[in-house]
Amino acid sequence: MFRQSFRSMPIVGGADGIRKPLIDLTRDEIHLWLAKDEIDCEQAIGYRKLLSADERERERRFHFEKDRVRFLITRTLVRTVLSRYEPVDPRDWVFTANAYGCPQIDVLRMGGADIGFNISHTAGLVVLGVTRGRAVGVDVEKMCARTNPLETAHAFSAMELDCLSRLPAEQRLDRFFEYWTFKESYIKARGMGVSIPLDKVSVRLDRDGLVDFEVAPELDDDPRRWQFWQFRPGRAHILALCAERVPNGLSAILIRRMVSIGREEDVPIQFSRASQQHA
Repeated sequence: MFRQSFRSMPIVGGADGIRKPLIDLTRDEIHLWLAKDEIDCEQAIGYRKLLSADERERERRFHFEKDRVRFLITRTLVRTVLSRYEPVDPRDWVFTANAYGCPQIDVLRMGGADIGFNISHTAGLVVLGVTRGRAVGVDVEKMCARTNPLETAHAFSAMELDCLSRLPAEQRLDRFFEYWTFKESYIKARGMGVSIPLDKVSVRLDRDGLVDFEVAPELDDDPRRWQFWQFRPGRAHILALCAERVPNGLSAILIRRMVSIGREEDVPIQFSRASQQHA
Protein backbone atom coordinates (compact mmCIF):
# COMPACT_ATOMS: atom_id res chain seq x y z
CA MET A 1 0.00 0.00 0.00
CA PHE A 2 1.74 3.16 -1.16
CA ARG A 3 1.24 6.87 -1.75
CA GLN A 4 3.50 9.04 -3.85
CA SER A 5 3.97 11.82 -1.30
CA PHE A 6 3.51 12.74 2.34
CA ARG A 7 0.30 14.50 3.45
CA SER A 8 0.94 17.96 4.86
CA MET A 9 -0.69 19.97 7.64
CA PRO A 10 -0.49 23.66 8.66
CA ILE A 11 2.85 25.39 8.15
CA VAL A 12 5.08 26.01 11.15
CA GLY A 13 8.37 27.83 11.61
CA GLY A 14 11.71 26.09 11.97
CA ALA A 15 15.00 26.84 13.69
CA ASP A 16 16.60 27.24 10.28
CA GLY A 17 14.20 30.04 9.39
CA ILE A 18 12.42 27.90 6.81
CA ARG A 19 8.67 27.48 7.24
CA LYS A 20 7.61 23.91 6.53
CA PRO A 21 4.27 22.13 6.74
CA LEU A 22 3.81 19.55 9.45
CA ILE A 23 3.46 16.03 8.05
CA ASP A 24 0.40 13.97 8.85
CA LEU A 25 1.37 10.54 10.19
CA THR A 26 -1.26 7.93 11.02
CA ARG A 27 -0.80 4.65 12.88
CA ASP A 28 -0.98 2.60 9.66
CA GLU A 29 1.90 4.52 8.07
CA ILE A 30 5.67 4.13 8.29
CA HIS A 31 7.87 6.98 7.09
CA LEU A 32 11.52 6.41 6.19
CA TRP A 33 14.01 9.23 5.84
CA LEU A 34 17.39 8.83 4.13
CA ALA A 35 20.49 11.01 4.17
CA LYS A 36 23.97 10.67 2.75
CA ASP A 37 26.74 10.75 5.33
CA GLU A 38 28.59 13.66 3.76
CA ILE A 39 28.32 17.42 4.24
CA ASP A 40 30.49 20.46 3.58
CA CYS A 41 31.91 22.77 6.25
CA GLU A 42 29.13 25.34 5.91
CA GLN A 43 26.44 22.71 6.32
CA ALA A 44 28.23 21.28 9.35
CA ILE A 45 28.09 24.66 11.09
CA GLY A 46 24.33 24.87 10.55
CA TYR A 47 23.76 21.28 11.63
CA ARG A 48 25.81 21.71 14.80
CA LYS A 49 23.62 24.61 15.95
CA LEU A 50 20.68 22.22 16.30
CA LEU A 51 22.46 19.79 18.62
CA SER A 52 22.36 19.83 22.40
CA ALA A 53 25.51 20.61 24.37
CA ASP A 54 25.84 16.92 25.22
CA GLU A 55 25.56 15.92 21.55
CA ARG A 56 28.18 18.47 20.52
CA GLU A 57 30.52 17.06 23.16
CA ARG A 58 29.86 13.50 21.95
CA GLU A 59 30.64 14.58 18.40
CA ARG A 60 34.02 15.98 19.47
CA ARG A 61 34.96 12.69 21.16
CA PHE A 62 34.96 10.70 17.91
CA HIS A 63 38.52 10.06 16.75
CA PHE A 64 37.84 9.84 13.00
CA GLU A 65 36.35 12.63 10.93
CA LYS A 66 33.99 10.27 9.08
CA ASP A 67 32.50 9.16 12.41
CA ARG A 68 32.03 12.77 13.55
CA VAL A 69 30.26 13.62 10.30
CA ARG A 70 27.98 10.58 10.48
CA PHE A 71 27.05 11.38 14.08
CA LEU A 72 26.34 15.02 13.21
CA ILE A 73 24.12 14.06 10.28
CA THR A 74 22.30 11.39 12.29
CA ARG A 75 21.44 13.69 15.19
CA THR A 76 20.42 16.51 12.85
CA LEU A 77 18.23 14.16 10.83
CA VAL A 78 16.44 12.96 13.97
CA ARG A 79 15.83 16.46 15.32
CA THR A 80 14.70 18.08 12.07
CA VAL A 81 12.52 15.16 10.99
CA LEU A 82 10.73 14.81 14.32
CA SER A 83 9.91 18.51 14.07
CA ARG A 84 8.06 17.77 10.83
CA TYR A 85 5.51 15.78 12.85
CA GLU A 86 5.19 17.84 16.05
CA PRO A 87 5.30 21.65 16.51
CA VAL A 88 8.61 21.46 18.36
CA ASP A 89 11.75 23.39 17.49
CA PRO A 90 14.49 20.90 16.43
CA ARG A 91 16.72 22.26 19.19
CA ASP A 92 14.14 21.55 21.87
CA TRP A 93 13.81 17.76 21.57
CA VAL A 94 14.93 15.87 24.67
CA PHE A 95 15.98 12.24 24.44
CA THR A 96 16.63 9.46 26.89
CA ALA A 97 17.54 5.77 26.69
CA ASN A 98 15.50 2.73 27.62
CA ALA A 99 16.74 -0.04 29.91
CA TYR A 100 18.73 -1.53 27.00
CA GLY A 101 20.38 1.74 25.98
CA CYS A 102 18.20 2.38 22.93
CA PRO A 103 17.48 6.10 22.29
CA GLN A 104 13.92 7.37 22.54
CA ILE A 105 12.00 10.59 23.10
CA ASP A 106 11.81 11.64 26.73
CA VAL A 107 8.01 11.62 26.84
CA LEU A 108 7.84 13.02 30.38
CA ARG A 109 9.71 16.17 29.34
CA MET A 110 8.21 16.37 25.84
CA GLY A 111 4.55 16.24 26.80
CA GLY A 112 3.85 12.61 25.98
CA ALA A 113 4.45 12.69 22.19
CA ASP A 114 3.54 9.28 20.74
CA ILE A 115 6.11 9.44 17.94
CA GLY A 116 8.37 6.40 17.66
CA PHE A 117 11.65 6.36 15.78
CA ASN A 118 14.63 4.16 15.03
CA ILE A 119 17.99 4.96 13.47
CA SER A 120 20.50 2.98 11.44
CA HIS A 121 23.64 4.07 9.63
CA THR A 122 26.43 2.55 7.61
CA ALA A 123 29.12 3.84 5.27
CA GLY A 124 27.39 6.18 2.82
CA LEU A 125 23.87 6.22 4.26
CA VAL A 126 21.85 7.19 7.35
CA VAL A 127 18.25 5.95 7.77
CA LEU A 128 15.52 7.08 10.16
CA GLY A 129 12.19 5.26 10.56
CA VAL A 130 9.25 7.16 12.09
CA THR A 131 5.91 5.80 13.31
CA ARG A 132 3.06 6.89 15.55
CA GLY A 133 1.84 4.55 18.27
CA ARG A 134 3.73 1.44 17.08
CA ALA A 135 7.26 0.07 17.43
CA VAL A 136 9.63 0.24 14.47
CA GLY A 137 13.14 -1.00 13.72
CA VAL A 138 15.38 -0.30 10.72
CA ASP A 139 18.74 -1.67 9.68
CA VAL A 140 20.84 -0.61 6.71
CA GLU A 141 24.12 -2.18 5.69
CA LYS A 142 26.72 -1.57 3.02
CA MET A 143 27.20 -4.89 1.26
CA CYS A 144 30.90 -5.46 1.64
CA ALA A 145 32.48 -8.18 -0.49
CA ARG A 146 35.07 -8.81 2.24
CA THR A 147 32.37 -10.30 4.47
CA ASN A 148 32.54 -14.08 4.84
CA PRO A 149 28.97 -15.22 5.67
CA LEU A 150 30.09 -18.50 7.21
CA GLU A 151 32.42 -16.77 9.69
CA THR A 152 29.46 -15.37 11.65
CA ALA A 153 27.76 -18.67 12.50
CA HIS A 154 26.88 -17.44 16.00
CA ALA A 155 24.40 -14.96 14.48
CA PHE A 156 22.34 -17.51 12.54
CA SER A 157 19.95 -20.32 13.30
CA ALA A 158 20.67 -23.88 12.18
CA MET A 159 18.12 -23.49 9.38
CA GLU A 160 19.73 -20.27 8.10
CA LEU A 161 23.22 -21.75 8.21
CA ASP A 162 22.00 -24.77 6.27
CA CYS A 163 20.47 -22.51 3.60
CA LEU A 164 23.64 -20.43 3.37
CA SER A 165 25.86 -23.50 3.01
CA ARG A 166 23.69 -24.87 0.20
CA LEU A 167 23.78 -21.68 -1.87
CA PRO A 168 26.36 -21.18 -4.63
CA ALA A 169 29.25 -19.10 -3.31
CA GLU A 170 28.31 -16.11 -5.50
CA GLN A 171 24.84 -15.92 -3.88
CA ARG A 172 25.85 -16.23 -0.25
CA LEU A 173 26.77 -12.58 0.28
CA ASP A 174 23.32 -11.34 -0.77
CA ARG A 175 21.56 -13.91 1.39
CA PHE A 176 23.81 -13.14 4.35
CA PHE A 177 22.82 -9.46 4.26
CA GLU A 178 19.16 -10.30 3.73
CA TYR A 179 19.18 -12.42 6.87
CA TRP A 180 21.31 -10.01 8.86
CA THR A 181 19.28 -6.85 8.19
CA PHE A 182 15.96 -8.56 8.89
CA LYS A 183 17.22 -9.91 12.21
CA GLU A 184 18.77 -6.59 13.22
CA SER A 185 15.59 -4.67 12.36
CA TYR A 186 13.61 -7.06 14.59
CA ILE A 187 15.80 -6.74 17.68
CA LYS A 188 15.80 -2.96 17.22
CA ALA A 189 12.01 -2.85 16.90
CA ARG A 190 11.76 -4.69 20.20
CA GLY A 191 14.07 -2.09 21.74
CA MET A 192 16.31 -4.74 23.25
CA GLY A 193 19.32 -4.62 20.94
CA VAL A 194 22.08 -7.17 21.41
CA SER A 195 20.38 -8.64 24.50
CA ILE A 196 18.43 -10.79 21.99
CA PRO A 197 20.67 -13.58 20.62
CA LEU A 198 20.48 -13.44 16.83
CA ASP A 199 20.60 -17.21 16.52
CA LYS A 200 17.25 -17.38 18.36
CA VAL A 201 15.62 -15.49 15.49
CA SER A 202 15.07 -17.31 12.19
CA VAL A 203 14.15 -15.89 8.78
CA ARG A 204 12.73 -17.93 5.91
CA LEU A 205 12.89 -16.43 2.42
CA ASP A 206 11.08 -17.88 -0.58
CA ARG A 207 11.57 -17.33 -4.29
CA ASP A 208 8.51 -15.08 -4.54
CA GLY A 209 10.00 -12.51 -2.18
CA LEU A 210 7.88 -13.45 0.85
CA VAL A 211 9.36 -13.39 4.34
CA ASP A 212 8.47 -15.82 7.12
CA PHE A 213 9.76 -15.24 10.62
CA GLU A 214 10.23 -17.45 13.67
CA VAL A 215 11.47 -16.77 17.20
CA ALA A 216 12.60 -19.21 19.88
CA PRO A 217 10.10 -19.76 22.73
CA GLU A 218 12.47 -18.26 25.28
CA LEU A 219 12.18 -14.86 23.56
CA ASP A 220 8.55 -14.68 24.71
CA ASP A 221 7.20 -13.11 21.52
CA ASP A 222 4.60 -13.88 18.87
CA PRO A 223 6.16 -13.50 15.39
CA ARG A 224 2.70 -12.71 13.98
CA ARG A 225 2.98 -9.41 15.81
CA TRP A 226 5.49 -8.12 13.26
CA GLN A 227 5.67 -7.17 9.57
CA PHE A 228 8.84 -6.95 7.49
CA TRP A 229 9.97 -5.23 4.31
CA GLN A 230 13.29 -5.03 2.48
CA PHE A 231 14.63 -3.02 -0.43
CA ARG A 232 17.87 -1.76 -1.97
CA PRO A 233 18.20 2.04 -1.66
CA GLY A 234 21.26 1.89 -3.93
CA ARG A 235 23.64 -0.56 -5.54
CA ALA A 236 25.80 -0.89 -2.44
CA HIS A 237 23.15 -0.87 0.30
CA ILE A 238 20.37 -3.07 1.62
CA LEU A 239 17.70 -1.90 4.08
CA ALA A 240 15.28 -3.91 6.21
CA LEU A 241 12.27 -2.57 8.09
CA CYS A 242 10.32 -4.21 10.94
CA ALA A 243 7.18 -2.75 12.50
CA GLU A 244 4.30 -3.84 14.68
CA ARG A 245 1.41 -5.14 12.63
CA VAL A 246 -1.68 -2.92 12.46
CA PRO A 247 -5.15 -4.52 12.82
CA ASN A 248 -5.92 -4.66 9.08
CA GLY A 249 -2.39 -5.79 8.21
CA LEU A 250 -1.92 -2.97 5.69
CA SER A 251 0.80 -0.35 6.09
CA ALA A 252 1.53 2.64 3.88
CA ILE A 253 5.30 3.15 3.60
CA LEU A 254 6.73 6.39 2.30
CA ILE A 255 10.35 7.43 1.81
CA ARG A 256 11.90 10.88 1.67
CA ARG A 257 15.52 11.98 1.40
CA MET A 258 16.95 14.91 3.36
CA VAL A 259 19.33 16.67 0.98
CA SER A 260 20.12 19.39 3.53
CA ILE A 261 18.19 21.33 6.14
CA GLY A 262 15.12 22.64 4.33
CA ARG A 263 15.71 20.56 1.20
CA GLU A 264 13.88 17.25 0.85
CA GLU A 265 12.77 14.99 -1.97
CA ASP A 266 10.50 11.97 -2.30
CA VAL A 267 12.17 8.67 -3.13
CA PRO A 268 10.49 5.97 -5.27
CA ILE A 269 10.33 2.58 -3.61
CA GLN A 270 10.23 -0.99 -4.84
CA PHE A 271 10.46 -3.71 -2.22
CA SER A 272 12.44 -6.85 -2.97
CA ARG A 273 10.93 -8.77 -0.04
CA ALA A 274 8.00 -8.38 2.37
CA SER A 275 6.01 -10.48 4.82
CA GLN A 276 2.39 -11.47 4.26
CA GLN A 277 -0.01 -8.56 4.72
CA HIS A 278 -2.16 -10.60 7.09
CA ALA A 279 -0.83 -12.85 9.83
